[in-house]
Amino acid sequence: MEELLISWLKEYGYIILFLWSILEGEMGLIMGGILAHTGDLNYFMTVFIAGLGGFTGDQIYFYIGRFNKGYIQRKLHTQRRKFAIAHLLLKKYGWPIIFMQRYMYGLRTVIPMSIGITKYSGKKFALINLLSAWVWAAITVTPAYYFGAEILSALAYAKQHWYFALPVAAGFVYATVSYFKRMEQHFLQKRQQRFL
Repeated sequence: MEELLISWLKEYGYIILFLWSILEGEMGLIMGGILAHTGDLNYFMTVFIAGLGGFTGDQIYFYIGRFNKGYIQRKLHTQRRKFAIAHLLLKKYGWPIIFMQRYMYGLRTVIPMSIGITKYSGKKFALINLLSAWVWAAITVTPAYYFGAEILSALAYAKQHWYFALPVAAGFVYATVSYFKRMEQHFLQKRQQRFL
């Protein structure tokens, strides 16, 4: 199975990278960077394609918000807190939040939809989003490209010693999720204080 996945990545690397960047991102970009390191993909094409994928994904979310406001409010009512935070961030920081949103765990899909619901210019959003997507792709792909050998040897070690790797990975995921939940709480408390 692993060999099949690797052969697919080598043969259809750019297509897989583009689709993966639309849906999720970082893991696909790191794999793209490693494949660029091994020479299976071109570094510049990897950054370019990954950026286009990230741009496309956020444009889809933006236009879901723009043309489906009622549907979003009905179906995503459990995400009201995140939409409130996204609106607060857009009001407070303006266009830089569009540039930064892809680094904000838990708000990556909400922020483009939330901006789509407002009267924010679609052209302005697309331009900032495209530049942000290429910067994001370069920031994520480049370290994997330069440290590809080290990453591959760490993965080989983790595969052999999975009993060490699993708790470390679980701890990292837990710490990341906890940090962003605290950040979300911070923004909600600030919002509530404004209305008191």
